[in-house]
Amino acid sequence: MLIDDTLNVITISLWILFGVFVVVTFIYALRERGLETAVRILFTRVPILFLIVLGIITFINYSLIFIEPQEVGVVVSALNPEGISQQPLRSGLRWIVPFLERVHRYPIYLQTYTMSSHPYEGQKPVDDTIQARSSDGQEVMVDSSLIFRINSDKAVQVHIDWQDRYLDDFVRPTVRGVVRTVVSQYTAEEANSAQRVDMEFDINAQLSRLFEQQGFSLDHFILRNIAFSPEYASAIEAKQVAHQRILESRYLADAMRLRAQGESDALKLIAEAINKDKALLTYRYIDKLAPGIRVMLVPSNTPFLLNLPELGMSDAVTDTVTLTATNNITTTLPFTTTIP
Repeated sequence: MLIDDTLNVITISLWILFGVFVVVTFIYALRERGLETAVRILFTRVPILFLIVLGIITFINYSLIFIEPQEVGVVVSALNPEGISQQPLRSGLRWIVPFLERVHRYPIYLQTYTMSSHPYEGQKPVDDTIQARSSDGQEVMVDSSLIFRINSDKAVQVHIDWQDRYLDDFVRPTVRGVVRTVVSQYTAEEANSAQRVDMEFDINAQLSRLFEQQGFSLDHFILRNIAFSPEYASAIEAKQVAHQRILESRYLADAMRLRAQGESDALKLIAEAINKDKALLTYRYIDKLAPGIRVMLVPSNTPFLLNLPELGMSDAVTDTVTLTATNNITTTLPFTTTIP
């Protein structure tokens, strides 16, 4: 559009300059030489040459069309028996016959059309969500976005069928109709599960076919969000909470069962070890005694060989340990602890 705009500015500026020149020349000649001379001066060589140059520039301005890389041009021509050229204009500088042909430009870049429940998020400044009914009669609200482009090879067909009304007259009603049709083939529970991917795939397939027939290329249909009525949404939430509690109960029961099994296996191993060596039980009993204990109950046949802990005294200190045997005989042994 930069070249077209530049030529338009130049052409308009020259016409304004020519008009100022004619007016000033006419007024000056009228004051100095009268009306007849003033009129005759307008048809002299300089004004006519100026007018010819201006006409050539104007002709070029209306003949030269620059098509941007992201658009395609459709030529409506009075010279064509069908009234329109069957070949669209590609990007670059193109020539047309001024006043007998005109060009309609159409974008061929990716366009996004959004229908959302949030105002101003989509093309409409209102709640534009698609309301549909599932196969089990539940109300489903669908937010969606459509990414598509005009097929450059079929731009003439788009112009004939839709012109610049294709968004409101084709894209919007087609998407809403297909979404309602596909949603009606699924239950509300299926639409809220992993089958939502299948539903989105079905919508893509149907829209791709319909868009191709009308000269458009569908890139992707995006199922942005699915919402349900407040009552159904509450029922789904309550069901999920109950299911979660059941799972938690199962996990807790499994954990308790595993813990009990582990304790049972540990006890079996301890029992096997004790059966192999009876002294292990006495050793484990003494090992678990507190470090500062002074009185211990041991079997009467146990050798009194004890490794006593530090008692917190310095140098060599003599103390006694009272050993009470299982035969109710108390024996007091002297011992000496040397603390470094």
